[in-house]
Amino acid sequence: MSILKIVTPVTHDLGGFQVRRAVPSPQCRMVGPFVFVDQFGPARLDAGEGMDVRPHPHINLATVTWIFDGAIDHRDSLGTFSTIRPGTVNLMTAGRGIVHSERSPADERGSGAAMYGMQTWLALPDRREDIDPAFEAVSDLPLIDDGKARARVIMGELWGRRAPVTTHAETIYAEMDLAPGGSVPIDAEADERAVLLAGGDAALDGQPIDLYTLVLLKPGAAMTLSSRSGGKVMLLGGEAFATKRYVYWNFVSSSRDRIEQAKEDWRAGRFPKVPDDAEEYIPLPDKPKTVSYP
Repeated sequence: MSILKIVTPVTHDLGGFQVRRAVPSPQCRMVGPFVFVDQFGPARLDAGEGMDVRPHPHINLATVTWIFDGAIDHRDSLGTFSTIRPGTVNLMTAGRGIVHSERSPADERGSGAAMYGMQTWLALPDRREDIDPAFEAVSDLPLIDDGKARARVIMGELWGRRAPVTTHAETIYAEMDLAPGGSVPIDAEADERAVLLAGGDAALDGQPIDLYTLVLLKPGAAMTLSSRSGGKVMLLGGEAFATKRYVYWNFVSSSRDRIEQAKEDWRAGRFPKVPDDAEEYIPLPDKPKTVSYP
């Protein structure tokens, strides 16, 4: 049996689209460095509508935004402006602290913004949690295509092809699109691995995967991913962390005290502002949806 555990995500309805959160959950705190895994859409908002995530802070993590359809304008306190589109990965390293906003571009709102993709967070390794914040957007990503299956390597290395994207810990992250009848091998190198079916259908060694579920794979097991009528699957994982990570709202750290300090810094306005998007912000919630300790 190659499947270790199956995680059914918690679904949050945000009005025009749904977000499904598989990590963190009681069933799964991390997969390699991945400490947060959201899948959103597919959906198209009403004409004139768009996504508006006001400025908010992060510490001790790196956010990875990958979309299948649509576009998102990213602004951060480093002065970065980047429009995220399919085929480009946005990696924002929060380190000691960063603030960013995510909004639908004006040209997406006219006909109603498309929303379909992945938002993940990577915990930073011990002794590197408070590194300088940084940002990169990379489009020159390896594409492996045999006609029946196509894999885009977003981070790390897959089948001998490495993405030119910074990894702070050993990481594998890839989008796999299977044509009807297509199949690919799932290698066994990473300490921890999982697959998430984001669209269509797929099976592992002939066992069907439910749509939007996260399937944790047994360490060291090689297997085959296949699709009957076509499917989109995310592969994610990497090195196992020996030190526990705590999560509270948008803060991730190996230290509860560090998170408490970040909470107080946000309340007191000590985080940097986002240029051209400093009028609004998201207050620290009393009861955040993402939390692994009170």
